[in-house]
Amino acid sequence: QVQLVESGGGLVQPGGSLRLSCAASGFTLDYYAIGWFRQAPGKEREGVSCISSSDGRTYYADSVKGRFTISRDNAKNTVFLQMNSLKPEDTAVYYCAAGRFRHKRWYFASEYDYWGQGTQVTVSS
Repeated sequence: QVQLVESGGGLVQPGGSLRLSCAASGFTLDYYAIGWFRQAPGKEREGVSCISSSDGRTYYADSVKGRFTISRDNAKNTVFLQMNSLKPEDTAVYYCAAGRFRHKRWYFASEYDYWGQGTQVTVSS
């Protein structure tokens, strides 16, 4: 069964850090681009970051650039999202997703084939 499972979410104070993990099973992560998306109540799902399946190139939304870092460990079939300097506006459910597509379209949710269940990230004092 193809499955993506996110973990690492929780409650953190502004300025704090969290590390999200996305573990893949049922398929080999090596050949998929992996994206992180987030969705806050009443808002559209937005692309946060993506890492290429081929050359490891990374992409970031302007809102998180310089604060978030995406990485992958193909041996562990896992992708990570290190989130630093968190802000209240980062509060959302975070999802990882896998797909094969032109990377210039990484920020479109419709490009992804497999999705995790999501993990809640709450940034509040």
